[in-house]
Amino acid sequence: MEESGNNGLESGEMHHNTHPKDFVCPITCNIFYDPVTIETGQTYERSAIQEWLDRGNSTCPITGQKLQNTQLPKTNYVLKRLIASWLKENPNFVTDKALDEADSAAVLISPVSVISQASINRSMEVRHAISNIVSSEVLEEAESAVLCVERFWLEENVDVEIQHMLLKPPVINGLVEILINSVDLQVLRASIFLLSELGFKDAAVIQTLTRVESDVDCIVTLFKSGLMEAVVLMYRFGLSIQRLQEMDLAGSLLNVVKKKEDVNKMQLNPKSAAVILLRKILGRSKEGSLIAVAVLAENAIESILVSLKAKQVEERIAAVGILLRCIQEDGKCRNMIADKADLAPILGSFMEVSNDEQFEIIMFLSELVKLNRRTFNEQILQNIKDGGECSTMHSLLVYLQTAPRDQCPVVAGFLLQLDILVEPRKSSIYREEAMDVLLSCLGNSDFPTAQISAAETIMSLQGRFSTSGRPLTRYVLLERVGFAKGCMKPKRRDNNSSGPGDVELSIKAEERATDEWERKMAFVLASHDFGLLFEPLAKGLKSKYAALFSACFVSATWLSHMLKVLPDTGILDTARVCLLDHFVSIFITTTDIEEKALALLGMNSFVHQPEGLQYLSSNMKDIMRGLKELRRSTALAFEMLKVLCKGEESSAELWSHQELFLVDCSRNGEVLSIAYFKDKIISGHSDGTIKVWSVGGTNLHPLQETQEHSKGVTSLAIIESEEKLYSGSLDKTIKVWSLGSDVIQCIQVHDVKDQVHNLVVSKTIACFIPHGAGIRVYSWGGESKLLNSSKHVKRLNLVRGKLYCGCHDSSIQEVDLATGTVSYIHIGSRKLLGKPNIVQSLQIYDEQLFSASTTLDGAAVKIWSMSNNSVIATLSTAMDIRTMTVSSDLTYLGGRGGVVEIWGRDKLNKIDTLQTGRICKVACMTLNEREDVLVIGTSDGRIQAWGL
Repeated sequence: MEESGNNGLESGEMHHNTHPKDFVCPITCNIFYDPVTIETGQTYERSAIQEWLDRGNSTCPITGQKLQNTQLPKTNYVLKRLIASWLKENPNFVTDKALDEADSAAVLISPVSVISQASINRSMEVRHAISNIVSSEVLEEAESAVLCVERFWLEENVDVEIQHMLLKPPVINGLVEILINSVDLQVLRASIFLLSELGFKDAAVIQTLTRVESDVDCIVTLFKSGLMEAVVLMYRFGLSIQRLQEMDLAGSLLNVVKKKEDVNKMQLNPKSAAVILLRKILGRSKEGSLIAVAVLAENAIESILVSLKAKQVEERIAAVGILLRCIQEDGKCRNMIADKADLAPILGSFMEVSNDEQFEIIMFLSELVKLNRRTFNEQILQNIKDGGECSTMHSLLVYLQTAPRDQCPVVAGFLLQLDILVEPRKSSIYREEAMDVLLSCLGNSDFPTAQISAAETIMSLQGRFSTSGRPLTRYVLLERVGFAKGCMKPKRRDNNSSGPGDVELSIKAEERATDEWERKMAFVLASHDFGLLFEPLAKGLKSKYAALFSACFVSATWLSHMLKVLPDTGILDTARVCLLDHFVSIFITTTDIEEKALALLGMNSFVHQPEGLQYLSSNMKDIMRGLKELRRSTALAFEMLKVLCKGEESSAELWSHQELFLVDCSRNGEVLSIAYFKDKIISGHSDGTIKVWSVGGTNLHPLQETQEHSKGVTSLAIIESEEKLYSGSLDKTIKVWSLGSDVIQCIQVHDVKDQVHNLVVSKTIACFIPHGAGIRVYSWGGESKLLNSSKHVKRLNLVRGKLYCGCHDSSIQEVDLATGTVSYIHIGSRKLLGKPNIVQSLQIYDEQLFSASTTLDGAAVKIWSMSNNSVIATLSTAMDIRTMTVSSDLTYLGGRGGVVEIWGRDKLNKIDTLQTGRICKVACMTLNEREDVLVIGTSDGRIQAWGL
């Protein structure tokens, strides 16, 4: 029996040593009974691998690969049949599982015990690896230990004892030493991973790391060298803003933000940490401004937008801060952010964050709806109003009631925009609270920052913005006056599928939506508490702060202007009492043409109101000057002039001239020429004298008298851009003078070999009428030629390279100086009724040519269109005209008898006659730059002026 048993054992051992290894489970070390092959290609006994998974493992026991599916597949029947076939051929093989004919149950070596033993072995392996991290002096051994610990951390539910070992300072220092010395990227990443995970387990790990400055520097250096996982540790360090800014991390952080996310094994995603740190270093400093510019330049906006949907609230709020700073740096990115931002997670986070972070969210949302597309603005506002788990408007109201004063205007303005999405005539607690806050801030001069913010908020509520988000209220109002044409037309979004008709409809829809928004908002602002807003606006118009004055001025002008289209509820009287005197004061005193135009628009709101008209009429004398000045720029000034003057455009009061001064220069002979430059008058006399005068109110003060010419100074011409005066004389010279100071200085003399009459100049040439026929063209280089030698010319005018000639035979010619081509505007005739019909004066203004001669052919003055050379108007006067000058509104004619006639350009009617009071001839005349002072020179040697 013993021999038989021994033989049997030997036989069994022999067979056990020769069984196929693929038939044995690597966990139980027994031949398979129910084999299953998992996704890694490894085969295990079903009960053993199930126990492995039930213990919390999610990797393959052999390969260590992470399993995507932990549900076991069906039995591997192919392998099971092979095993059965092999067992049949080897009946004497001793197995650990006995099968009898009844297929009774068998006894297995427990997979639980096998796995427990494997876990013990792994635990011992990790303990040894931890020991190597701390004490091994061989770098390769320490590196292998780090990789071993990382694998264990990822594969196992690490027990408390192992965690405690890893959290000890010597282990932390050992990992840092490996970071310092290793060049293996996998090892470096594993070390950073372990330090980060341990840091989340225990804050003492971070304290250990930050205690040594060089350890922090090492991790920062690794991060800037491309080890992006290190950013998680840097986030956990909690470094100050100043320290982070000194590290120059922006570029590296942006690289992490823009990088496409891989499968993340860390507790905090590196991108999340990068976004949070990037927001931290943005701050409000100059460095932050540069970083925001870098975010825009690196096209990182879209990556930041993804973080608005992050799981961590901290990352969402950081993304809000970054996007807000980018909008503040370059408002044009606002459109892309508005198009792609998912605002729901932000609204959902509102009640979870701090007060400062809540205000940052409000600032971001309020900036987001400053688009140049009204319909899109309202769509975003509606989404904000409807979004969030709690009522957005209620949340804003709660915040507003406890917000710091400087934040209140922005919050109130945003709440007001959400509120008027419904019909503004319905009562609303949100609207009442928002308006009360805005009025309180605007009226409290003890807090100027909040005052300015409230005024600017009200101004921006008009609802029109540029592509960069700048309020266009001022420019819209200027356009309504007649200035700044087309400054605020909305730009359509690119859409290749839209035809011209679609674009036109889109623009019209935008305009309708914008007008409707403006109407509703103006009604809400102006009608609150029967126009109470106008009082603090009027107070702001007296402020010493320019920003407050400007915002209040624009807001007051806008709301006053809108009252004409809103329902009449008596508010117009309140606005007039509060604002009209301020508008008049600004209109009279300001030198800024745009401010004067806005004040005009404000006054115009009340001109048709009896009380308003009465107040304006009582200040007519002061208002008239500004209205005449603006009349050249806007029809609104002309309309108000007509109202104030009872519709009489040609009334003597409207165009009245008052004598300013009269100077006797008869000792120097006749005043042959005169010019006006800035605040100086320059006169040329028949004895060769040139005089320079300073104009001061109603006085003319002599500054200089010089007699460089030996004969009469017939012509004075100025090139203002070069500040040069050109004088032409009968002594056959042209002199060039510098006008840069109070006195003139002769800087060049040109001997032109001929008498100079009616000199006209450009930067390259001079043209004048010589003694005799033709026109002399003289280049400043000294070359001279005679043109049009068959004609006796009386008057010249030079415009854009073309010379216009008025001749003794009443003809008017156009000479192209570039080609020498001569064409006729008017052919003329040598004599009428035996008398010459000389063109005595020739002026060009607004593409119209004015010629003055005798009345023998029906009209003394003819006005020609320069586009088609046709007569478009005439002036009939009995005056013997000798000189003429033209302004935007008036035509002045001077002649014999010392008389100046004034004619209106619009209705071509004679308005007034100015008398010199002497029997003389008006030889020359000119206007100042503003066209409100007329100066003449007479044949009896006087200089006389009138002010409009």
